[in-house]
Amino acid sequence: MESSWLEMRWARPLYLAFVFCLALGLLQAIKLYLRRLRLLRDLCPFPAPPTHWFYGHQKLLQEGKMEKFEELVEKYPCAFPCWVGPFQALFYIYDPDYAKIFLGRTDPKSKYLYKFLIPCPGKGLVSLDGPKWSQHRELLTPAFNVNILKSYVEVMAHSVNTMLGKWEKICSSQDTVVEVDEHINLMTLDILLKCAFSRETNCQISSTHDLYVKTMFEARKIFYRLHSFLHHHDIIFKFSPQGQRLQEMVKILQQYTEKVIQDRKKFLKVEKKHGNTQKRKYQDFLDIILSAQAENGNSFSDTDLKSEVNTFMLAGHDTMAGSISWLLYFLALNPEHQERCREEIRGILGDRSSITWDQLGEMSYTTMCIKESLRLAPPVPSISRELSKPITFPDGRSLPAGITVVLSIWGLHHNPAIWENPKVFDPLRFSQENSDQRHPYSFLPFSAGPRNCIGQHFAMIELKVTIALILLRFKVAPDPTRPLVFLYQIALKAKDGVHLHLKKLS
Repeated sequence: MESSWLEMRWARPLYLAFVFCLALGLLQAIKLYLRRLRLLRDLCPFPAPPTHWFYGHQKLLQEGKMEKFEELVEKYPCAFPCWVGPFQALFYIYDPDYAKIFLGRTDPKSKYLYKFLIPCPGKGLVSLDGPKWSQHRELLTPAFNVNILKSYVEVMAHSVNTMLGKWEKICSSQDTVVEVDEHINLMTLDILLKCAFSRETNCQISSTHDLYVKTMFEARKIFYRLHSFLHHHDIIFKFSPQGQRLQEMVKILQQYTEKVIQDRKKFLKVEKKHGNTQKRKYQDFLDIILSAQAENGNSFSDTDLKSEVNTFMLAGHDTMAGSISWLLYFLALNPEHQERCREEIRGILGDRSSITWDQLGEMSYTTMCIKESLRLAPPVPSISRELSKPITFPDGRSLPAGITVVLSIWGLHHNPAIWENPKVFDPLRFSQENSDQRHPYSFLPFSAGPRNCIGQHFAMIELKVTIALILLRFKVAPDPTRPLVFLYQIALKAKDGVHLHLKKLS
């Protein structure tokens, strides 16, 4: 009698392995199914938009259409659940009372979302939590004090004037359409390289020749992974072409940062050895964190140092470039406000191509326009936390621990329950009288609470310096054939750039 195939020596281990894998797969499927049931139960009190059973709201997220999101804000008061695939849900909030409770807590950053950021900058202030975050925040705060920021005004003005020199060559005496976003990106990168490393890279003139500059530009585009739930799985993403390219970019950025740090350490060591310490024009970001490292020894490692430098560069570059581009675009759409800003700036600066710290404080109407632009187009459209304990909102509804809550700053800033005619550009919303009457958590371009943006004053100074010098030399108008289309990503982006008519002023 022939023996069955199971009795054959080679077949039995194979059969056992198959059964084991099948059992593991079944257990994982049960685990995921129970997770879905638990999320459905926990989110039941909050109505949600219609969802696909497998893709969830992925189509809504991928399209990144802000108009659709604004419709949801109006339709679902305060909050709604958003499904990313069948087993993961994010809870979006955009109500000032919800925001106040949410930002007043110490919940950790969402591991699910912020893991997409960590490979490039490393674990810096943006992604750290707990005691380590508190330590880094305390050590880095001196880098943004008034005396340090004052010294950056001249640095910023020099980089802005370099960009304006390029624009004058492009425009000559004619009205010319220019895609300004790329120019502004290079200008903000130039400022950051000077303020972070005191590096004169000439990147605004010869950007294609610098590997670090090219990689920084490419790194801005990697966060599409957030909206492709299949790429949320590390193994799938790692072996994808995009994942492999990300690893190459991380290596280039880390090597550059490592070289800059080591070169500065050697330079300081030689200076100290020969006793000829030179006083530079300004202290850069690297000076300050190297001092922090020297004072704190092992508690602030070289890895920490590199992560914070990379975080400063990546976070500052993307958000600042966007903020300036949006501001310029809104002033182009609203020439009456543009002209009023120009008159104010001329009254303060005259025809000079430089600006001082004290003059920045006199730009009251321009500051209102900046704030209104940040309302309409917040550079970081959302922030997220993973609840470490249950939360109860003012209306009595609650969520358990473990839910990922996303505060949509875009939704908050476009919420018609808070802002009358939210799509209209109206700087007078930010007059002292109107600001005093508004909920303090209705305008959050730099977040709020203990984890607010450490670089918000740096950002406001750069915005003021840049817009003042641009408006003195150029009149801007929109290109009606290419309207601005926003993409809702980790940092707000323009889908096809920002195209404006530039006219040189005599």
